[in-house]
Amino acid sequence: MEKSSSNLSPLAEESSENEQRIPKAQDDDSAKPPPPVSAFDSVPDRPASQSSLHKFSPIDGKEFFDLEEDIHIPDSDDVFHVYMAGSEGPVVFCLHGGGYSGLSFALSAAQIKEKARVVAMDMRGHGKTFTENDLDLSIETMCNDVIAVLTAMYGSSPPAIILVGHSMGGSVAVHVAAKKAIPSLAGLVVVDVVEGTAMASLMHMQKILSSRIQHFQSIEKAIEWSVKGGSLRNIDSARVSVPTTLKYDDARKCYVYRARLEETEQYWRGWYEGLSEKFLSSPVPKLLLLAGTDRLDRALTIGQMQGKFQMVVVRHTGHAIQEDVPDEFSTLIANFISRNRIGPNGVEIPVLRRPSTQSQK
Repeated sequence: MEKSSSNLSPLAEESSENEQRIPKAQDDDSAKPPPPVSAFDSVPDRPASQSSLHKFSPIDGKEFFDLEEDIHIPDSDDVFHVYMAGSEGPVVFCLHGGGYSGLSFALSAAQIKEKARVVAMDMRGHGKTFTENDLDLSIETMCNDVIAVLTAMYGSSPPAIILVGHSMGGSVAVHVAAKKAIPSLAGLVVVDVVEGTAMASLMHMQKILSSRIQHFQSIEKAIEWSVKGGSLRNIDSARVSVPTTLKYDDARKCYVYRARLEETEQYWRGWYEGLSEKFLSSPVPKLLLLAGTDRLDRALTIGQMQGKFQMVVVRHTGHAIQEDVPDEFSTLIANFISRNRIGPNGVEIPVLRRPSTQSQK
């Protein structure tokens, strides 16, 4: 599939199978809709086929995390659900994309926790988090949510924090870093989102969201649809993460999406405007992970040439890198921590050995 040289290629997954299934846009007015370039997720375009229930049965996230808690925010009725793993090292604080949940990082967390602590948060309007206004997904509100959760968990003396954000969560991570409200911020990792492509995708988002299957007879069917449709490529991860993206509708006797993204359009542009400059201006070590493309917008291209951040292109994966290839993702996070010498309290400076005082003959 031919890609523009001026912008990052679409965030939709780039497999030969998808290229055959998704029609390319034409130049005339009768053109078919362009392929998904979702800032949230690449959306499957066909329903699931029949399959064994066991193959797509849910897996409990407790197998990958050590603990999960509800964080109550003082002076409000907001309760944020977090998943935690590991007991030593800096805190890798994970923010999922729109329509996902904290369990999007489950398989990766099971490996990262050998090198660091992991906290994965269900964002407002997602997963097991419940707030006074689940539809307020403004960038300001979501940033305040992250800061409030970190404050509630660690008080005024937090350990070293590495913000890791996927898609929408990547935007939140960048904006939180730009606020300079976390004194112990030691690293920033953004997963598969670039301002230019994200902004270009917004005009198609309502059509993409409405094209999804809106209800499922069972959780197993939802897991099957996510894998066979192409939004997730790792069955095991889908079995962990998909169930928390759904809720049961008693009236319709079926499962529907937990996050009502189609009702939050007024906030989408604010997620991505100015994202590249904010990312580049953050003074902490930075890593940008992209799925199967090396196309950057102009600001990021210049920034990369100037060595302002590390970039890794992860091949043979879809938009949800942390789910599709958790082994590779966790290795990249561990290497980022090691490369930048990030310890539990910040950057660790190696102790220099004193020269030997033994007289030489």
